Amino acid sequence: MCPHLHLPDKRGVDLLHDPVLNKGTAFTEAERDALGLRGLLPPRVSTQETQVMRVLENVRRKTTDIEKYIYLVSLQDRNENLFYRVVMDNLDEMMPIIYTPTVGQGCQEFGHIFRRPRGLYLSFKDRGRVRKILQNWPFRDVRIVVVTDGERILGLGDLGANGMGIPVGKLSLYTACAGIHPTQCLPVTLDVGTNNETLLKDPLYIGLPERRLRGAAYDELVDEFFTGVQEIFPKACIQLEDFGNTNAFRLLHHYRNRACTFDDDIQGTAGVTLAGLYAALRITGNKLTDQKFLFLGAGEAGIGIGDLIVTGLRAEGMPEAEAKLKCWFVDSKGLVVQSRTDLVEHKRPYAHDHAPVADFLQAVESVAPTAIIGVSGMPRTFTRPVVEAMARLNRRPIIFALSNPTSKSECTAEEAYMWSEGRAVFASGSPFPPVTYKGKTFVSGQGNNAYIFPGVGLGVIASEATRVTDEFFFVAAKTLATLVTEDDLPQGRIYPSLKRIREVSAAIATAVSDIAFRRGLTTMTRPADLPAHIRAQMYEPTYKEG
Repeated sequence: MCPHLHLPDKRGVDLLHDPVLNKGTAFTEAERDALGLRGLLPPRVSTQETQVMRVLENVRRKTTDIEKYIYLVSLQDRNENLFYRVVMDNLDEMMPIIYTPTVGQGCQEFGHIFRRPRGLYLSFKDRGRVRKILQNWPFRDVRIVVVTDGERILGLGDLGANGMGIPVGKLSLYTACAGIHPTQCLPVTLDVGTNNETLLKDPLYIGLPERRLRGAAYDELVDEFFTGVQEIFPKACIQLEDFGNTNAFRLLHHYRNRACTFDDDIQGTAGVTLAGLYAALRITGNKLTDQKFLFLGAGEAGIGIGDLIVTGLRAEGMPEAEAKLKCWFVDSKGLVVQSRTDLVEHKRPYAHDHAPVADFLQAVESVAPTAIIGVSGMPRTFTRPVVEAMARLNRRPIIFALSNPTSKSECTAEEAYMWSEGRAVFASGSPFPPVTYKGKTFVSGQGNNAYIFPGVGLGVIASEATRVTDEFFFVAAKTLATLVTEDDLPQGRIYPSLKRIREVSAAIATAVSDIAFRRGLTTMTRPADLPAHIRAQMYEPTYKEG
């Protein structure tokens, strides 16, 4: 037996069934003797590299993305180090499987492909005992909690408890993209029912088949959850994910100064979009203050982006009222204007003095934007006439079709480039393949929140920040934009390659931590070498002997 062998608490089959500790066929000869594994594994000792080869062979022989998703989720359930090694080393290939667009189908079919529970489920029947249930979680040093109530999953709508695929997938990206240790991540679903008729009738639906909880009872459950997390996991940051518009804005407003929390759909989407706009302006040669933005969709993502654009404009010296006039919104009823009496609170700051306009194409012609940003969840709404109008109005029109998954995108990369005669600066929420037009190949940007939220989360963890502010997302956007290289821009790429995502996350974490220390948002002593401190926090999925 190796004299330096560090023995885990578990042995034998229990060890092989623990995804955090399991190394499968990579357990050494000494470990097999010391840990009661002899005979429980094939006799040949494998390296992690060999295991990765086996995984990739199995993934690549699957004929559909959902089959690949199921296989990778199963791998995560049995060997987390191997799962993250595969994902980190093949991020371009794996991220569309473990997150958008495939995770959308994974959530839609969640009850039918369910294998093994992951995360915590808190139902409305658990009121009064949420704290006790949180204590059932096996790890105490939780630093990131991603929670959803499943009401607005991507652009797919109300998927109830099936939405657990989103917190699980988001936290996989926290680990893969920013090196946050898997045991510091907690996915949570608040099962408050669903109004999805298909799910209510589905015998394989995993949630409670009851209508959505509303009002005071809902708020009491959410408050009990926030209070419990703060008590049981005092250093945790709570990320709100895929709540419906009304609850998302309301909960963020209520808790942002009471807890370490943020809403990725509102703030993370804003950060990645503003970063893409800054990079796009390097292609168009204009300034942020020269732009006019027209949004299709006035929900969480759209208003969040608008608010952060206003922050960027104010940073360049523009008064807030003038900055808001740069952002225009079209919702399901038409252009958001002052004369409308049906506007909910979060839309009113962007209701401008303008005649009513019924449809998006008419809004483009009337407002004459330099950029259109789709966050509607309505596919193919950036029609050929819309794109052609943008190309007529602008030498280099900025077209961001950000709705997820791919099936919900407002237009494809090919449509944007073809209909604009190759002049569009395009980004999308889910990936599209490169497009060749008249001999030139365009590699479109993917405005994926994975460029932002993992780095922000790492910065919060590394600085032990007690609050998350909008400034964190503004500096994250500025930092991300600077990491787009001069070689990226001629291809139309306005985000760095995913191969650089850990470098991106570390840079964003450093910028966010710096703000936390400078603004007094932590009681922690500032490290002498902040970038080195950040890098030291980042998990590497390698096997340790013993």
